[in-house]
Amino acid sequence: MNLVANHSCACLEADERDLRADIEKFPDEKTLTTEALLYCDMTTGPDGQDFEIEERLSEIESRYGPEHLVYRFITKAKPSLIGSVRKIELELSQPR
Repeated sequence: MNLVANHSCACLEADERDLRADIEKFPDEKTLTTEALLYCDMTTGPDGQDFEIEERLSEIESRYGPEHLVYRFITKAKPSLIGSVRKIELELSQPR
């Protein structure tokens, strides 16, 4: 439950919706699994298509438009989202 409640910088969206107190009931685990869930969310489109992180962020912004709270949230979250995706890409590139 905590992973889903906190995926993809959800705390920033919760702030936009004035729901921070509600999301804080679900502690952010801040694990590699958390980052992997974010990676999946930020590299997969709404119809299941594969995206690079920058393409996915652009897709979200164009779908919602600058007046929407999701657009505002995604703009604030960009550095964290890109950083998490890059971290998982690095993990995936490591030989096992």
